[in-house]
Amino acid sequence: MTKAVYIASSEGGEGKSTIALGLVEALARTVDSVGVFRPLVKSSEDDIVTRTLIAHEAVPQSYDDAIGISYAELAADPDEAMNTIVNRYEVLRKKYDAIVIVGSDYAGVTAPIEMNFQARVAANLNASVLLVVRGKGRTVDEVRRSAEVGLKEFERAHNTIFGLIATRVPPELADEARIALAGIRGDLVTGVLPETNMLAAPTVEMQFNAMKSDLWVGSQRELGKESLGIVVAGMTLPNLLKRMKDDHTILIPADRMDLLPGVVMAHNSPAFPNVAAVVLTGGYEIPDTMRKLLSTVDARLPIWTVEETTYETAQILSRLEGSRTSSPRKMEMSRQLFTDNINAAQMLDSLERHPSNLRTPIAFENQIMAQARSSLRTIVLPESGDDRILESAGTILERGVANIVLLGDSLTINKRARRLKIDLSKAKIVDPTDDVLLNQFAQEYAKLRAKKGVTFEQAKEKLADPSYFGTMMVHFGMADGMVSGAVNTTANTIRPSLEFIKTKPGIKVVSSSFLMCMPDRVLVFGDCAVNPNPTPEQLADIAISSAETAKNFGIEPRIAMLSYSTGESGSGPDVDAVREATAMVKELRPDLVVEGPIQFDAAIDPAVGQKKMPGSPVAGQATVFVFPDLNTGNNTYKAVQRTSGAVAVGPTLQGLNCPVNDLSRGATVDDIVSTVAMTAIQAQERPAGAGSPLREA
Repeated sequence: MTKAVYIASSEGGEGKSTIALGLVEALARTVDSVGVFRPLVKSSEDDIVTRTLIAHEAVPQSYDDAIGISYAELAADPDEAMNTIVNRYEVLRKKYDAIVIVGSDYAGVTAPIEMNFQARVAANLNASVLLVVRGKGRTVDEVRRSAEVGLKEFERAHNTIFGLIATRVPPELADEARIALAGIRGDLVTGVLPETNMLAAPTVEMQFNAMKSDLWVGSQRELGKESLGIVVAGMTLPNLLKRMKDDHTILIPADRMDLLPGVVMAHNSPAFPNVAAVVLTGGYEIPDTMRKLLSTVDARLPIWTVEETTYETAQILSRLEGSRTSSPRKMEMSRQLFTDNINAAQMLDSLERHPSNLRTPIAFENQIMAQARSSLRTIVLPESGDDRILESAGTILERGVANIVLLGDSLTINKRARRLKIDLSKAKIVDPTDDVLLNQFAQEYAKLRAKKGVTFEQAKEKLADPSYFGTMMVHFGMADGMVSGAVNTTANTIRPSLEFIKTKPGIKVVSSSFLMCMPDRVLVFGDCAVNPNPTPEQLADIAISSAETAKNFGIEPRIAMLSYSTGESGSGPDVDAVREATAMVKELRPDLVVEGPIQFDAAIDPAVGQKKMPGSPVAGQATVFVFPDLNTGNNTYKAVQRTSGAVAVGPTLQGLNCPVNDLSRGATVDDIVSTVAMTAIQAQERPAGAGSPLREA
């Protein structure tokens, strides 16, 4: 499993690149391959943090692979932006043993909105979070409060946080800050990086570009030097010489040109500091004599002129900060800063002890789409007269999730598709009134239902129903599964299967389950759509089928047989039926983890579960919830959906020997696409086009 670290922050300017560089090098010593990912960048064409990290010898990666989206893409369509991030990350995740994900820089929207977005990104990428807070200009108490706010925001999105680092802390406060951070939470690894002026220093070129100025004299190569600060020349030359500092930019009013020759001479003298650049402010004309003088000396020192006053220039330049890894000099300083102040071994150990185990609705959708694509199956959609079905078919084919068969008249379907601007060129369209197929299917149906007295003509009447026709296509192996119910009833969707297709070995009842995509995990709820008052034997079947559904979608089944009491605390016909069903599941499938009877709160809430059933492997951590009757199940799934923000996917039908799934009449295009993907995954249990075993009619 890929180790994923999300370096998150609550604001910009923390110096995440220093930490990212340190983590890349630490991980490279423990795994074979390390990748990097930047979910959100100011410009997708030139992100200096990304370019710096992929230039590292431990990161064999292209720039385009490491980029998610830009702020412009986020603003245009936030939902699609998140999907794009997840999709691009999933491609990357398959290539590397570890991935360092570097959060955004707060360059596009307000901080609270962007922090919430970062928290959701980390959750959707299922990455353990290393939270970074800035110490520059803050007291230790302010740093601590900032950390606590960030922790709450990321934990609210169900993230797992394994570490906390304060950066750019004044050196004199570093020890106090370390103690404060360590006291926030004992399970977190913490660290402090003291402020180092050089790492935050902008280059002379950044200053030059910020002022939109004109270079008068100087070497272009010198523009790459860092400027550690500014010195305002508001005094006589002897006093200015006393205040000159190494690698600082000097601001000289252009009407004080008498200072310039002395500064240039001092710069070239080993007895005085070597300055970064000179800016002549105020926009005054440079005298010819001064131009002549500077042209006769070795003036590699960059000197440029600006229209702004000295005060305005000082304000602009003082706000500039450079990338902390923009030069070899800074790279080496970053490495040393990380090594001297962060225990990398403890950091990686904490990462191992705090693995993220999230499955958000977006991540789950991405998973089932990828799973369906891994081995394409053919799904028949009988309700082609509904625009939602046509739109869904176009989306499925565009994403390569399944092969699609539409039932209906090809001229009518294609005309409607053109009007809706849907590309159905890859869909197969089958006319259910085609005599050859209709006769073949009717003969088969009459044969299978002969004991019921069904004649060939009666069979043809039945096959006029698209649900019967589509199910017969699955039976003959012309399709691997069917999805219906956007127009038809659940009974109409299921009935054909019950008439001539077997249930799975050992299963006597067809049931349903919803995949409940909670904000942080995916649960299976069954039966919420088919069986009104199941017997204990049927409840056992529903539990076993629901466990198999969970396995199909990568969910470890821990089955809770729900009732109004937990353990031995209650009695009565209803709870006794659940107790009997639980015993049957244990006998029929001893490999399954099951608990019952158990109340819903004890099954889903860890604190309640351990209180009511201490030591139970299901209490508080159930993944499969089996309801005692349809009334309870249907109401509960709808209540959970509305109160928790869960997304209910399904229902999916269970127990049939081939996948036939039902849609609610209010199904959206997204619902239909998800159900088709789920049906395709269920169909992967059997060879493509295998057809279905027959039921004794």
